[in-house]
Amino acid sequence: MNIKVDTHTHTLASGHAYSTIREMAKAAKEKGLEGLAITDHAPTMPGGPHLFYFQNTKVLPKQMEGVEMLYGVELNILNEEGDIDLPIDVLDKLDLKIASIHPPCFQGEITKESITRTYLNVMDNKRIDIIGHPDDARFPVDYEKLVKKAKETHTLLEINNSSLHPQSFRQGARKNITTLLKECQKQQVPVVIGTDSHVDIDVGICDYVSAVMSEVGFPQELVVNTKLTKLKAALQSKSSRL
Repeated sequence: MNIKVDTHTHTLASGHAYSTIREMAKAAKEKGLEGLAITDHAPTMPGGPHLFYFQNTKVLPKQMEGVEMLYGVELNILNEEGDIDLPIDVLDKLDLKIASIHPPCFQGEITKESITRTYLNVMDNKRIDIIGHPDDARFPVDYEKLVKKAKETHTLLEINNSSLHPQSFRQGARKNITTLLKECQKQQVPVVIGTDSHVDIDVGICDYVSAVMSEVGFPQELVVNTKLTKLKAALQSKSSRL
């Protein structure tokens, strides 16, 4: 499963990552990627960048090292209502918006019912393109309902390579990703593969995800970032609802 756009990466600005934008772009070029999304953590994440960082992306080049650059954000889902931590006017200037639950930032109840309701509320936000790593057993979710809502709202569900790393702090990811992939295949709902890279050498590498997808027999046709044009079409499908 070869991706041509890495939709989930972090730079030094995230506070716990280790490479610059230029280093990430160079790595993307070396991996033969067509596009690269820089999606640093939103401000609620401890050590994350200030609001001004996201307001100022206009200064960044749209092409770097021969790679098309997308400047986005990994938002923090704050509560069961689905509130996130950047204002609308900033979101509208970004190319790609991931929304994820992170333990330091989420203040809602943690039950399967409440976490599922949280994700459903987030997907109703027409500015959210991707649900990030909905695979952590610490935040249990009803995958049938999650996938059905993703199909209804044209929201992409992320298959996160970092979640499958042997030293990942997320729990139950392999089992949950397998369940999620099977449900997406059943409902014919597309997914996006994100590396969640925090260092340049991991850009574009999705070996762990590829292995699970192979086991499941997941079709490449349902992966939107195997081509830049295919990803853009999927993002446009959501933004056209604004």
